[in-house]
Amino acid sequence: MDKLNIAVDFLLTHKLLLTVLVIVFISLVKRFIISKIRGDIPFLTEVQRKWMSRTKNGTFILIMVILFMLWQTEINKFALSVTAIAIAIVVASKEIILCFTGSIQRASSRSFVIGDWIEVGQLCGEVIEHNLMATVIQEIDLHHGQYHYTGKTATLPNSMFFTYAVKNLNFMKRYVYHNFHITIVEFVNLYPLFPELREQIEAHCEDFHEVATRYNSVIEKHAGVDLPGSEPHIHINSGPNGEQNIHIMIFCPTERAAHLEQLIREDFMIAYHEAFGKEALQ
Repeated sequence: MDKLNIAVDFLLTHKLLLTVLVIVFISLVKRFIISKIRGDIPFLTEVQRKWMSRTKNGTFILIMVILFMLWQTEINKFALSVTAIAIAIVVASKEIILCFTGSIQRASSRSFVIGDWIEVGQLCGEVIEHNLMATVIQEIDLHHGQYHYTGKTATLPNSMFFTYAVKNLNFMKRYVYHNFHITIVEFVNLYPLFPELREQIEAHCEDFHEVATRYNSVIEKHAGVDLPGSEPHIHINSGPNGEQNIHIMIFCPTERAAHLEQLIREDFMIAYHEAFGKEALQ
């Protein structure tokens, strides 16, 4: 008992050593818990990512609380000594304060959680981690209509949530309104091609049409708005040089969007060549 009291008095006297021991011990515990959560599987599930993020945030907060209690006397003395330069400290740490308040704003608004697809500025991706300072996303190539992971990881400071609108794209993980257009330079009447093209699109989408219709209804009820619907949409507009742009929108499984686009483009090109190929060559 005397040895224990001596060891405790020694550590309380040498606070820097005690601080290092506390940080090392909690870090080892955190790594052990995270390794147990991760297991041996190659890909993490959303539940695993959530618990890993909670573990990291929890251990960070625990370290901060212990260090504050340990160094409370020194912190109070330091606070009194820097009163004169408090404004300068606030200005210098503005970005850090914005990150903290951005984290509070995200938590209070519940704009997204781990596993959601979000768009912030020009960055799109799946949220894999968030903490008091930053949010980490696995980038997804949405702007080129591919909907696949690029392999890049982006770390977004939480201060960005005050500068850019946060778009939650979570419903796009399963089904998506996929838009693309085909440009025709010659001015010809394309409308007779559309009925057959619409039938071909419906044939491509036949195997998931019922599921898409139900999922579309679920999204409408959740959002409380009237969405375009699960049927294909085709319309034309003219470009600045007189070219015709055929815009096509389909509601389809996200992982099949790029493949279906190629099939529809092929169908249109075959129909266009059969109808106007010889005339275009002349």
